[in-house]
Amino acid sequence: MNAEGYEFLDEDKNQDEIRTELSHMSFEDLQKLKEKLGTKVYNETVFGSRKKKEVIFKRENKNRPREMSTKKQVPRFREIIQVKKHIPRDPRFDSLCGDFNEKAFRNAYSFINDIKKENLVTLKSELQKTDDPKEIKKIKYLIQRLENQLREQKRKNMKEEKQIEEKKLIVKAIKSGQKPSFKKKSEKKVLDLISQYEELKNSGKLKTHIKRLRKKALHKSRPQMEQASWTNTKVE
Repeated sequence: MNAEGYEFLDEDKNQDEIRTELSHMSFEDLQKLKEKLGTKVYNETVFGSRKKKEVIFKRENKNRPREMSTKKQVPRFREIIQVKKHIPRDPRFDSLCGDFNEKAFRNAYSFINDIKKENLVTLKSELQKTDDPKEIKKIKYLIQRLENQLREQKRKNMKEEKQIEEKKLIVKAIKSGQKPSFKKKSEKKVLDLISQYEELKNSGKLKTHIKRLRKKALHKSRPQMEQASWTNTKVE
């Protein structure tokens, strides 16, 4: 049976007319028709589409829970009470918290340096009392860490004070009608090194600093010396 024999499957025909025409077809032709159309389309054409009957469960009392069908799978996660979603905010990257002002931050938390100084005094007193080598090593590490933090903060404060003083001199020169002098980066670098030298000299740590710089320079130059030695040996 070819495709031209399926003209009875016209949308204008009703289901009764299609059934009448199918009743005059042989079983072999019906089987070929089913294979060509597919089981689903064939059944809908012959028997009509099945409509699922929607069952509405009613409650005798509005305060009772609603009855649900046992044939419908219950979702695994069900939101019983709607909870407001918490979105974490990081003030460092949140525009609502404004821009970071280092000076205002330092002034607001200036008391932390006082706490560090008190902790430094406490650690030094504990260092004199203890005899445990592990505890001594730990306390020395904490003391060195606090001293470095306080020294770095002091250096930043001095640098900021110099910048403020330079700005005041520039403004004063402009107001008096003189030409302001702006220092170059190289000059500022030399002045910073001089102030660092004076600070290390006054604290008695100049020799240690020079020794550390020499050790660092030797560590950097060692690979180059080994490479040069290896090259000379290869040439010979």
